[in-house]
Amino acid sequence: MYQRILVPVDGSEGARHALDEALKLARLSGAQLQAVYVLQHPTQVVDVAAGFVEQVQTRDTSSATATAVLADAREQMAPFGVTGTVRAIDAYGENLAAVLMRAIDEFDADVVVMYSHGRSGIRRLFAGSVAESLLHETTVPLLLLRNGADSETE
Repeated sequence: MYQRILVPVDGSEGARHALDEALKLARLSGAQLQAVYVLQHPTQVVDVAAGFVEQVQTRDTSSATATAVLADAREQMAPFGVTGTVRAIDAYGENLAAVLMRAIDEFDADVVVMYSHGRSGIRRLFAGSVAESLLHETTVPLLLLRNGADSETE
């Protein structure tokens, strides 16, 4: 069965649900688990003519947040009796799917457990889909969980 399970975490309710499922799977299969938090830095739009900078904040991706989310993931492993590690990766401008592909390869993951916002239509066109990108780019199985609560508010 599975020996190495990777789960992206970001502090959201959907990511917590994915971590819970990954922990159950790791306990059942005796697998190692790696929780990964990707530090992203939002693009800043600069209008030189007007002399102002506008920044759109999508979610907090500070190192303090990463530390807290990963500490929580580490604490969740103990009650399940799961061995594993946590890791923060700085995207350095790469898209999230590319960073996760690299993490999958580096960890040599057998399966990835993650949530999907479940966006569709025009929102999906503009927001993109990390899960869909991973489906096209990796041969590693993905266990995708739908995040119904956040998908309606985002």
